[in-house]
Amino acid sequence: MTSRTEDRLRLGVNVDHVATVRNARGGVHPDPVRAALLAAEAGADGITAHLREDRRHISDADIEALMRDLTVPLNLEMAATAEMLAIALKHKPHAVCLVPEKRQERTTEGGLDAAGGHHHLTPFVRKLSDAGIRVSLFIEADPRQLDAARSMGAPVVELHTGSYCDAAGAARGALLKRIQDAAAYAHKIGLECHAGHGLSYDTVGPVAAIPTMAELNIGHFLVGEAIFTGFAASIRRMRAAMDTARSS
Repeated sequence: MTSRTEDRLRLGVNVDHVATVRNARGGVHPDPVRAALLAAEAGADGITAHLREDRRHISDADIEALMRDLTVPLNLEMAATAEMLAIALKHKPHAVCLVPEKRQERTTEGGLDAAGGHHHLTPFVRKLSDAGIRVSLFIEADPRQLDAARSMGAPVVELHTGSYCDAAGAARGALLKRIQDAAAYAHKIGLECHAGHGLSYDTVGPVAAIPTMAELNIGHFLVGEAIFTGFAASIRRMRAAMDTARSS
């Protein structure tokens, strides 16, 4: 993504769960594209949308509309399947983040096994990159996974922060240290480092403060907060929390 300020930590807002609310009842309201445009006005540097194989939230029509209407970059999250590859190559979003996907899960439960899936994933990275799409891999904060991402030619990794956000006390501190070490290692081997999953006002600060972190992707928490404060206000508060952590 292209940041409004070169050295500012970027915020990608995920609009999947606006579509979840829409799909709970059917129809067209609330519209995730409208939410994406509002997010950009409120300070998002880009929009993330996960087109799942079962289309439980974001739809094909949503992707078409996002590609048509957005003035900020779109990061398309997708599983490494032939169907999703064809969709990505058709639309050519700014970025694609390859993520693990299980039909029975409520949300993405962990990172890709890039090391174990090297043979399967490498052709997807190559074909997307050849089409001019920036590829990232959603992985755990593990040097082995980072090495695998680099070896298959992915320029970006996104570290899974879900376990860190769910933990407390010393356990959270230990998981934060893993993320910090992984971000430093990613920078050392030439990978751009992003992070996301489960981040809230309470957990974003320490991750935002990591100097080699380039982007955070946050969605479910912001959509939930929007019930109480409004979507734009929830994004502005998150943007401010990130900026404060980064400058301190």
